[in-house]
Amino acid sequence: MTKDAALLVPGQKLRLLSYNIQAGIETNRYRHYVTRGWKHVLPHRGRVQNLQAIAKILTEYDVIGLQEVDAGSLRTGFLDMTEYLARQSGHPYWYRQVNRDIGMLAQNSNGLISRIQPTQVTNHRLPPGNGRGAMLMEFGSGRDALRICSMHLALSRRQRQRQLDFISELTRDSANLIVMGDLNAGCDSREVRGFIESNALSSPACSQPTFPSWAPIRRIDHILVSNNLQVENAEVVDYPLSDHLPISIDVIVPDGLYD
Repeated sequence: MTKDAALLVPGQKLRLLSYNIQAGIETNRYRHYVTRGWKHVLPHRGRVQNLQAIAKILTEYDVIGLQEVDAGSLRTGFLDMTEYLARQSGHPYWYRQVNRDIGMLAQNSNGLISRIQPTQVTNHRLPPGNGRGAMLMEFGSGRDALRICSMHLALSRRQRQRQLDFISELTRDSANLIVMGDLNAGCDSREVRGFIESNALSSPACSQPTFPSWAPIRRIDHILVSNNLQVENAEVVDYPLSDHLPISIDVIVPDGLYD
């Protein structure tokens, strides 16, 4: 952290958003998975227009976790989506994690964007190492630092359990923890419920579904927070620019992050 970097202030309201943007593809019908499937491989003009619409949303938030972004390949016109969205939304700090490198065809990634400079950001490959990852952003140091872990979990329940066990170990000494992302499972699933309970987390707005965006019936996108953190305005946001809806919360910054 530089000498002049802005710090989080106790009592400050920190606005967070988690969003699976489906590589910038707008999907609002099941048939679009077939008729627009080519957009996962080839560039198209509508992708940038959709990213511009997403960037307008991001201006309202301080820290954003992104899933299903591309770090720059043929299908995006070699545009790094995380950097593009950060610049377009006026956020000075951005970080990407390439989890599945398919050369020029695709650079499947997670992304983190922030208005405030973090103390550090680390990338972690999730087991069993098949293209899933987590990013850990920290504000402050030591046990009382605010730690924000953004991830995209596997489709398999067995693999999700392994991945959540890994995250539990990675963050086990965290007093102020926020876990967000596309977990591909609901709050009432065995693996997610066990993770929430064993890490003393709460699941605000867990009853609100996020998928599919045009007629949501499943809650697979989450922001989970330590029980001691004060949360306001937890909600699923009605911005159907992907096949997922984003989820947002406001967290009140606790004391002692930089002691």
